[in-house]
Amino acid sequence: MLTESVHALRALLIMVIVAGLQGCGTLYLAQAASGQWHLLRERRPIGSVIADPGTPETLRKRLINVEEARDFAVSELHLPDNRSYRTYADIERPYVVWNVVAAPEFSVQPARWCFPIAGCVAYRGYFSERRAREFAAHLASKGYDVTIGGVPAYSTLGKFADPVLSSMMRYGDSELAAIIFHELAHQLLYVQDDSEFNEAFATTVEDAGLERWLKLRNEPNRLQQFRKEDVEERAFVDLFVQGRAQLARLYASGMGREEMREQKARLLGALADQVRALQRRQGNEDYEAWLREGLNNAQLASIATYYECVPGFEKLLMQNDGDLLRFYAAARALAHEPRADRHAKLCTPDSGSSGPEVSSQRNEYDRVAASHLEDQHAGGLGAIP
Repeated sequence: MLTESVHALRALLIMVIVAGLQGCGTLYLAQAASGQWHLLRERRPIGSVIADPGTPETLRKRLINVEEARDFAVSELHLPDNRSYRTYADIERPYVVWNVVAAPEFSVQPARWCFPIAGCVAYRGYFSERRAREFAAHLASKGYDVTIGGVPAYSTLGKFADPVLSSMMRYGDSELAAIIFHELAHQLLYVQDDSEFNEAFATTVEDAGLERWLKLRNEPNRLQQFRKEDVEERAFVDLFVQGRAQLARLYASGMGREEMREQKARLLGALADQVRALQRRQGNEDYEAWLREGLNNAQLASIATYYECVPGFEKLLMQNDGDLLRFYAAARALAHEPRADRHAKLCTPDSGSSGPEVSSQRNEYDRVAASHLEDQHAGGLGAIP
């Protein structure tokens, strides 16, 4: 453990130095390196935590379930068998990182930042909530729509032995297993510069894995609840996807800026009303924080990053008769295709995406984002939530 930590620190410091030489935002990379180093330093083998008489009984039971889910991920889901999620770290805060997502005022495409490990992704993560909010405020001052989200876990794509974090313990046993399946899926398959592909693949593996996990544990009530929650969540996703497509058409219309701004507010207001109505029907307040903040392009972009290509991946899994190994092979084959080609196969309108109206905004995003974010382009460790 000590040897790995020493090598890890050396690697992190090299990243900081190289990024600084390349002019890639040394201060940002330094906070990422420091945050990752603290996580590595706090790890303890899960077996040791379970055996420690000072460990609270609730945590002990949770970690036993984690060990079982981790073994299941290898034996049944064919996910990586390595040291990730076999240690535990108490980080003494509710989230491990806070992600900032931004989009230009008149675009549904998210801004992207590039990192040494992860490539270009549609968010920028901070180990400090204060720094995340400062960066979000900076982008907002430049006219960007922004949103901030706390992240309970992330993957370093197998570069380090990622621990189970205390921030993950806020969720139930089923959700905790799902997070582990999701993060391990990133280690199994990851395509640089394609957040939508990566998150949808991991989300599909997470859902398929959790359903199989609950069946193995003979928890029919929890399985039924999981399916109900999945249907309810997708109803919200459908609303956001439809709203995003309407905004994409508006932004491509050539309308004057002031009139477009008014129409944008009208569309987002109507979408907020629909979301509130759905919350009342379902009896929850899942998106109340977003509604209070005010819906914007960045929030809709973050939904698209995780869900836009999920229907296509689910179809691919069905085409392979639910066989995960065949599904992984098919996904790897798609990963070798050009981005536009794999998105056409996975994220087409009939698969539930927002369609060509959204993709038509790519050139507009490139033009606006390049001019506004040139001074913010920075390297990082590539934490993948």
